[in-house]
Parts: sequence; structure tokens; C-alpha cells
Amino acid sequence: MRARLLPLVAASAVGLLALTGCVANATDSAAAGITVDSSADACDVSAAEAPSGNLSFTVTNSGDQVTEFYLLAEDGLRIVGEAENIGPGLSRDLVVQLKPGHYVTTCKPGMTGAGIDQRAFTVTDSGDDIKVDADLDASIEVANTNYAAYVRDQVAQLLTGTQAFADAYLAGDDDTARALYAPTRAHWERVETVAESFGDLDPQLDLREADLEEGQDWTGWHAIEKDLWPAEAEAGFAAYTPEQRQNLAGLLVADTETLNEKVQDLDFTLSQQTNGAIGLLDEVATGKVTGEEEFWSHTDLWDFQANIDGAKVLYAGVRDILLEEDADLAADLDTEFAALQELLDAQRVGEDFTLYTDLTPAEIKAFADQVNALGEPLNQLTATLVL
Repeated sequence: MRARLLPLVAASAVGLLALTGCVANATDSAAAGITVDSSADACDVSAAEAPSGNLSFTVTNSGDQVTEFYLLAEDGLRIVGEAENIGPGLSRDLVVQLKPGHYVTTCKPGMTGAGIDQRAFTVTDSGDDIKVDADLDASIEVANTNYAAYVRDQVAQLLTGTQAFADAYLAGDDDTARALYAPTRAHWERVETVAESFGDLDPQLDLREADLEEGQDWTGWHAIEKDLWPAEAEAGFAAYTPEQRQNLAGLLVADTETLNEKVQDLDFTLSQQTNGAIGLLDEVATGKVTGEEEFWSHTDLWDFQANIDGAKVLYAGVRDILLEEDADLAADLDTEFAALQELLDAQRVGEDFTLYTDLTPAEIKAFADQVNALGEPLNQLTATLVL
């Protein structure tokens, strides 16, 4: 029989209605009075610290656009809780149950972009035992709900970034387009295994030239990549005409809009999450470590980091469940994820990374070896949690 444990958080005030019993009455919490004012240019949180346990955030929209409030994990990526669709002048409560640790708060006026006014939020140890939930299914539901919110957020940011990238490309501002290329694609790479589930959208957006079939039209990011880095293309490569640029940029934006529409109503299962983490590491092993993904820009390490970001978000979402099932496996995964991140951090240049062509053979081998080292315990995740 599986052990029962507490869901880390409730996804949102709406999500709480389906999770009765997961979070105690928020009025019992010493931090129940935390307020958030979401305006056009700020996300003012009344406290930067609270004791662990049941917390309630009352989010009021003082701006003139529909807004959202997010409580993120320390990495600024994984969504711990969210309050969505808060109209001007309205308020909504977000109730969460938090363990000690470091978090990030942010608001999203207009419900687009990466969020504004990100602030650190610390949860101290209250010394109180966290109440054990009577139903493991509730823990799984929370993990699934939070991951669906993360996917929607990443694809929304992908759409915003893609539009800016396409605008620069069509304007002939190739320097700006090149600067936007890798950071924008990171949003795709973080949820790549989800995007791949939508049939033709994946090849339309992310097909590499080497994978083209005879007679197949080549569209998407990598078709534009080749045009933006012509010095890296083969001899005789002809720059695209304005008409070709218009066609490629228009399709890229339109297909990303379609992806954004498709992820709005996604539901996830525990096995989809665990297999998604495995799939993202496979993406690293089969394309990023080999340097084949970004054949002309050589920005493979940006993609590498984004795939690992996505895998870590998936793992973090189910980690508490794994601790109850196999604490040793959780410890192994913690260690191997950290070791891989250390290798990536060693290749950072400010906010960027070393170009893949500048890595030494020894550095590439170290990456490959550590991907394999992480892959071994990660491949046990689904069997441990689902079977």
C-alpha cells in the first residue's frame, strides 16, 4: 500500500474546490493576511516572509487589464500556485500549503509575457508538523494541475517571444533576431515533449534540415536559423528573399498561435509527467550533446539548459511523492541533476552560454557522461511512481 502524503500546494483558488481536505482553513494561518496589489507596473506583496503551513494570498487588481498572480519555486520557473483571470477592480484568493524554502512572486498584467516585478518570498520553518493528507490522489492532482499551468505559461511566453523575433526578422534587423533566437526557443525546449504530442506542429516548428523527407516543405525555427547565420551555411547558400522571409515568419507565428490554443485545455497524468522528464533528457542526449540541434547558430547549450529546466520542473512536481516511495532514488536524482547543472553553469558567459563549437572534446564528453549518469535513475521514475 502506498504511503499517504501532503500535496505541496493547491494550484489555485479554483483548483482548491476540487481538492477538499488538502489545505486546512486558511483563517487558521498566521500568514492568512498576505495581500497582493497587482497594478500596471508592479506586484506589491505585503510580506516577503511567512511561516510554513497554510498561506492565503488575497490578490487585488488595481490595474486596467486582466491580471494573474504566480507563486513560483526558487528557480522562477515551476509554478507552485496561481490566481488567474482577475479583472480590474476584482480580488481573488490563492490558498497554498508551503514547506520552508525560497520562492518567487510575480504578476502578469494582460496575462502575457514572463511576469513583472519578481520578488523573493521566503517561507520559514514554523515548527508545526504538516498535516498528512488522507488521499495520495490529491497529491497527484496538484502535481498534474501545476504542470498544466507551467506548460500554458511557457507556451504563452513562447508566443510573445516568437512575435518579437518574427518582427525583427521581417524588418531586416538580423542582429536583434539573432539575439532573440536562443532565449525565445528556450520556452519551446522546456515543454518540447508536450509540443511534440500535437502531430504536425512539431515538424512545422522544429524540423532540422537533416531530417527533411523528399518533397517536404521546410518551415520553422531552423529554416530561419540557417538564413540568420549564412556564414555557417554550406557554400552557395542564397539568402532568402523578402517573400520567403514573410512566408516563414508568418507560418512560425501562426503555428505557435495554434500551439498556444491547444495547450489551454490540457490535462496530465502522473505517468505523462514522469515520462515527460525522461523524454526531455532524451532530447538532450540525441540532439544537444551531439551539437546537431542548432547546426548554424551553435546555441545548443541554451537548448540543453532549457530541456534540463523542463525535466527539473517535472521532477520537482513529483519529488514529494517519490520521497514517500523511494527516498534513495530521490537522493540519486538530486545528486545527478545538481552535477549536470554544475557542468552547464561552468559554460555560462553572463546570461549566455559558450557556443557549442567552442567546447573541447573533453567538455563534450563530460556532458555526455553526466547525461547518461542522470538518465539511469531518471528512467526508473515512472516504474517507481506509476506501477
